[in-house]
Amino acid sequence: MESKKNNLYQLATTVLKEYDIKADEISIIQSANVKTVWKIKSNNNLFCLKRLKHTYDKALFSVNAQNYIKNSGGNVPGIIKDKNNNLIVKINDELFVLYEWLYGRDLAFNNIKDFEEAITGLAKFHMFSKGYVPPSDSKISTKLGKWPNQYASMRKKIISWKSIAEEKQEISIYKTFLKYCDDISNLSDKALEFLESSSYKELTSEKSSSIVLCHQDYGKGNALLTKEGVYVIDLDGVTFDLPCRDLRKIIGKTSENRGYWHESFIFDILNWYSKINPLLPEEKKVLFIDLLYPHWFYGLVKNIFKNNKLENSSKIEKIAKLELSKVPLLESLIKRGD
Repeated sequence: MESKKNNLYQLATTVLKEYDIKADEISIIQSANVKTVWKIKSNNNLFCLKRLKHTYDKALFSVNAQNYIKNSGGNVPGIIKDKNNNLIVKINDELFVLYEWLYGRDLAFNNIKDFEEAITGLAKFHMFSKGYVPPSDSKISTKLGKWPNQYASMRKKIISWKSIAEEKQEISIYKTFLKYCDDISNLSDKALEFLESSSYKELTSEKSSSIVLCHQDYGKGNALLTKEGVYVIDLDGVTFDLPCRDLRKIIGKTSENRGYWHESFIFDILNWYSKINPLLPEEKKVLFIDLLYPHWFYGLVKNIFKNNKLENSSKIEKIAKLELSKVPLLESLIKRGD
């Protein structure tokens, strides 16, 4: 263990030579497999050094995206270029990026004031990401236009898991899955029908002004409150999509934690968000459709059938009931076209 630590300190020192930075102090903040984060102190300045787990072409996409957002005026950590003006340092086929150090605190998403700050921070992040053109040699990450196939693929898997569960229905988790499987499949069909008759295709077309970079994992730990406002960090998974992607995940996760869906809560989020980055009525409709899709049921049962993770049958029951309880509200919002 001590040997590994020493190796990581030595590695950081080697990488910093590419920046002509001599460290006074080096602290290891995170070390998990390839991904490693160091805190660097040099001449009373603090930096964050990160070893990336992505391949170079993927890193080119996300690192240049962060640099673009920063240069556009967005609140993301600034990237320090090396002495050869590169954003990414490559040593022995490993990739490193040096960032400015942020002074702030994690936002508490269960605190209403912090939650509002988080939503406005996300809206600014989306707004300043518009117009990003990735390097030609990067591997572009995009979900644009892919939702219909993803909806159909997830539904197909749920149906295929049904036949597996039927052979094991004496086990409670499979029995509970079978209890809700057909209703969830029908809900998948309904969401796909709504999506195909919506403006989704136009919103995700090449010239659409709705396209942003989505964070995909926006939540506690990835949003810091600083004196300059909310900073968004850990952009490794950014992808081109509609703002709905990040909003759906936040609304769904919070509704799951609360144990119910509420119209006023959804519109609070949309109002906070739209003060910064207004959403078209067509975008809101697509968001309501994506919220209608049983993403959370699928995410849970996938752990059972695909990842062989044991789950409590009561957990399946709870998430299935939560999925089905949202239908009247979201169908109403979709048909109203708010």
